[in-house]
Amino acid sequence: MTSPTSLAFTLVITGAPYSSQAPQTALSFAQAVIAEGHSIDRVFLYGDGVHLASALSTPPSDETNWSLAWAEFLIEHGIPGVACIASALRRGVLNSEEQQRYERSAANLVTPYQLLGLGEWVESIASTSKTLYFHGEH
Repeated sequence: MTSPTSLAFTLVITGAPYSSQAPQTALSFAQAVIAEGHSIDRVFLYGDGVHLASALSTPPSDETNWSLAWAEFLIEHGIPGVACIASALRRGVLNSEEQQRYERSAANLVTPYQLLGLGEWVESIASTSKTLYFHGEH
């Protein structure tokens, strides 16, 4: 439960795991936010950030699996994870509905992420104290 002086955050991740530090930096920030008694309304993946929601990412055993680390964090703290549907479809990240719709051989969206539109992002930033962006390298 949040106190009257606590902040609510929306986090937007646009950098892909393994090609940018965005997911790692965002997770460290999110852990600190929760530890300080603040809240996170939702985590929104956009652009290459949607790769974080792919179940097909398989890093070597001596590297952190950022998709798994983020999924576990979101589930543990009851934070919604949203992947922009347009960004996800362009990058081959599909849930079962989109798999059927586009007649693809598999779905690969990691639980607890949902594929939703930019309206979710707009709604979240309108209802939170702060929105932070974690961008990939360009």
